[in-house]
Amino acid sequence: MKKMSTRILVEAGIMIALAQILSYVKIYEFPYGGSVTAGSMIPIVLFSMRWGSKNGLLAGFVYGILQFVLGPKYSYHPLSVLLDYLLPFASIGLSGLIRKNLLTNMASITIAMLSRFIFHFISGIILWAPTTGENVYLYSLIYNGSYMLPEFLISAVIIAALYKPLKRFLYEINT
Repeated sequence: MKKMSTRILVEAGIMIALAQILSYVKIYEFPYGGSVTAGSMIPIVLFSMRWGSKNGLLAGFVYGILQFVLGPKYSYHPLSVLLDYLLPFASIGLSGLIRKNLLTNMASITIAMLSRFIFHFISGIILWAPTTGENVYLYSLIYNGSYMLPEFLISAVIIAALYKPLKRFLYEINT
């Protein structure tokens, strides 16, 4: 098994900490979890773009653990921990899937955010279904989409704006 370099570990720790701090800057918070933040996923996205999705998935997973441990808890159900925290935040690491240029990075970020949304969507269907007779699929789609879409747009716009100045940082790893 290939060891992770000290540099990767240090950068992961810094980016996870930045993501955690940014997660406290909330533009809007929903009553049963989920919020629109000031780009809290961006540090994990940048880390994944720099070091690839394998390392990004691990950093996102650790970030998910921190989100559960340090954030408000709406459920302690094991499926909730898995579908609301661990897997969705780990999936942010998919942002490093294709790292050739801005267009491929945006495609990877879209895949990552869609993956995160799917985990929250499934959780909404299984764990958070309304008991008022509403369509559970529509409920989960609207509830989770109403914070994931703005969060994705904020992240995509900021990443696109930062791409050119950070290009050297993202691709020249041995500097």
